Amino acid sequence: MFEGDCKNCIHLWEPASDATWNVDATPFTGHTASIEDLQWSPTEDHVFASCSVDGHIAIWDARLGKSPAIYFKAHSADVNVISWNRLASVMLASGIDDGTFSIRDLRLLSPKSQEEDKSLVAHFQYHKHQYGTFPWKKDEEEEAEFKAKTKEQVNAPADLPPQLLFVHQGQKDLKELQWHAQIPGMIVSTASDGFNILMPSKFKHTEYSSL
Repeated sequence: MFEGDCKNCIHLWEPASDATWNVDATPFTGHTASIEDLQWSPTEDHVFASCSVDGHIAIWDARLGKSPAIYFKAHSADVNVISWNRLASVMLASGIDDGTFSIRDLRLLSPKSQEEDKSLVAHFQYHKHQYGTFPWKKDEEEEAEFKAKTKEQVNAPADLPPQLLFVHQGQKDLKELQWHAQIPGMIVSTASDGFNILMPSKFKHTEYSSL
């Protein structure tokens, strides 16, 4: 596994036979500020992505050495979270401190950091604070059905983006969201006051509990 630190370095940890860990003495380097998030490629065993306070995202191939294969300016502020689409592995999302986030097509990235970044395919502005995580989920039929229902039943604010399926409320300092691996449509959210389990896909009869 990989671990990023506040000294701009990424360390490779490998399990040893005696239930301990061996840490590679030579870290992966390339960022100029604290590492905020690391994500393995969903399709390439030796490829991973990182983001940093320096506003950059790096794509690494562990077989090619300890420098990034691609390193580019993604945002003008601290990039605190990235999320690799596991169904469409060319898509990478990234979020920053001001609550905005972007989607990039990795096929359009240039290995030369000084070249214009043409990979940006979408940029979203709705949340007002930084993200803890944002996992991908795609279900076109479920999304269309939900939008049809909410258009009739919910008095949504005028600035509500069409991509937003629901507004999560009721927790203090929301930190992280994860889709349940076995139960379609179920989300677990963590916050400073506990965690919730909810199913926004069942909008009229939401299964919800607060722990």
